[in-house]
Amino acid sequence: MLEIIKSGGWMMLPIILGSILAMAIVLERFWSLRRSSIMPPGLLEQVLKQLRSGEMDAAALQEIEQGSPLGKILATGVRNRHRTHEQMKERIEETGRQVVHELERYLNTLGTIASISPMLGLLGTVFGMIEVFSVITTVGVGNPHVLAGGIAQALITTAAGLVVAIPALIFHRYFRGQVHSLTLEMEAEAIRFVDTIARMKAARRQAAGKRA
Repeated sequence: MLEIIKSGGWMMLPIILGSILAMAIVLERFWSLRRSSIMPPGLLEQVLKQLRSGEMDAAALQEIEQGSPLGKILATGVRNRHRTHEQMKERIEETGRQVVHELERYLNTLGTIASISPMLGLLGTVFGMIEVFSVITTVGVGNPHVLAGGIAQALITTAAGLVVAIPALIFHRYFRGQVHSLTLEMEAEAIRFVDTIARMKAARRQAAGKRA
């Protein structure tokens, strides 16, 4: 394997570095985009239960906010629950955009690696062919060993670029879809929260009206 890498020439270095970075991003995103860590089961019900029972103090709210991306969105809703319906939705949407930005972290880098790796391989191919034609110009076609070295460099860098680019592109698309799916689910949870708060406010107003 080491000999093959050496045969690819110096253009193998950025391709290998790109592959290491892509692998690190893929492993990090698999860990960070776990559904259980993004949307802990039963979190919405827990928040609403604490609100109804009056157990939602500053410490509990901070714990929810720091526990998960969905918790951050719900905590924003809790803090703004006494505002108007539209104002609360606006604050939640602002926090949601920040959360989605965090979920998309490193995906642009992964997409860039998927895009430039074939180009780096092609550049290595060009350098290899230049070396081949330079040898032909200098010594003719009578030295097959030198010619084979240039052709090997051309083929190896092209193959290496594709080997890096194809998985990077696949995972880039996969994580984009994962983020989109999680975003829709968090949006649905946020809507449920807003609607429940609206019903709670209406019930309080109705109860206050009856007492009056």
